[in-house]
Amino acid sequence: MAWGKADDQGTDETGEVVHAPYGPLPRGGNVRPMTRWGTPVMHRPQAKVTVFDDALRALAADMVATMYAAEGVGLAACQIGEDVAMFVMDCPDAAGERWMGVVCNPVVHLPEGKDRVLDDSPEGCLSFPGAFVDCARPDHAVVEGVGLDGQPVRFEGDGLLAKCLQHETDHTLGTVFGDRLSARSMKKLRKQHDAAAEDYPAEWPT
Repeated sequence: MAWGKADDQGTDETGEVVHAPYGPLPRGGNVRPMTRWGTPVMHRPQAKVTVFDDALRALAADMVATMYAAEGVGLAACQIGEDVAMFVMDCPDAAGERWMGVVCNPVVHLPEGKDRVLDDSPEGCLSFPGAFVDCARPDHAVVEGVGLDGQPVRFEGDGLLAKCLQHETDHTLGTVFGDRLSARSMKKLRKQHDAAAEDYPAEWPT
């Protein structure tokens, strides 16, 4: 990875533009099994981060390792069984530029009125793997929170990035995207998930 002077923008080995406005993602973590929907920690608001220490950074590194092993674009702490309001991401926006970051205690801000346009493209979740259905969300989102050192962070974007920011913030509030689906869509999602179950054993993606 080649970074700019402020460590906020660079290009990867393919020449793709990568933004990391608060520094590169923590590395060196361990891949952990994915926590699934139905586990209590997935369905309750997560504990706010109040201590910014090496343990928090180590957790974030495990989350990054697990996200990449599962080929995801975002991961919340509850998805590896931790009751911590934090997510990591490496996700492209509508222009295909990647955004990397860690957000603790996220708060999402969405457009209203005439500025609110819904994107009903397919959505999936690493904690309910192998399944995707259309899920309508605003096509632009802003998330504010704090980083691993307690400093304010802010991410804004469109396309898949907007979905990611909303999806991962939802996780910190105990909401899975299935909670936002109609019964018909949820039935379709569950059918896909069940059909793919053999590809995602309990220890996946370790």
